[in-house]
Amino acid sequence: MATAQTDTGRSNQKKRTRTAIVEAARGLIGTGSEVTMPEVARVALVSEATAYRYFPDLPSLIGEALAGVWPDPVDALGPVADSRDPVERIAFACEFLLRGTLARQGGVRAMMAATIVRPDTANVRPGIRFGLIDHALAPLAATLGETDPDAFTQLKRGLAVVMASDALFTLTDQCGLTPDEAITSAARTAKTLTEAAVRTATEGQ
Repeated sequence: MATAQTDTGRSNQKKRTRTAIVEAARGLIGTGSEVTMPEVARVALVSEATAYRYFPDLPSLIGEALAGVWPDPVDALGPVADSRDPVERIAFACEFLLRGTLARQGGVRAMMAATIVRPDTANVRPGIRFGLIDHALAPLAATLGETDPDAFTQLKRGLAVVMASDALFTLTDQCGLTPDEAITSAARTAKTLTEAAVRTATEGQ
């Protein structure tokens, strides 16, 4: 009985420690500040070695910390739910995604840096943009998606390039745009791509 209670106590302590580490990472991500394993450990009041016992690398920790932070695409696009205009929907989705990225940029940048040097960890990066793109383009699925599936697929690929943290930080860090200017620029490009696709769909009818 004593052994069982001891095992249960240890199990509960491990759960509390893991939760503390994840919450520390989530808190740092929410502030937009830089996210590192040493800083997460400091905030969680554990040693860095302990943090690494629970998470082998920073991407796996950030991936878990971000899980559930982003809303479902249907909820995210709630304000344009009644619109059947894919251009309006994609513009909203682009701004929603990039503003969310800015708000969590410490974690996003850390994840990007880690996956660049370790491509095998790229699958832990949140994939919300693909869900947003699919849902935003739902009105086109029955038109362009049916008449020209290759063009529809290419549109999604083009939007995935534009609606990305990489593109956002290129505009702010290298092109010198303010965050608002960068988001406006990306949304304009996303709208242009979608408008061209809508014309193609209309011509094909």
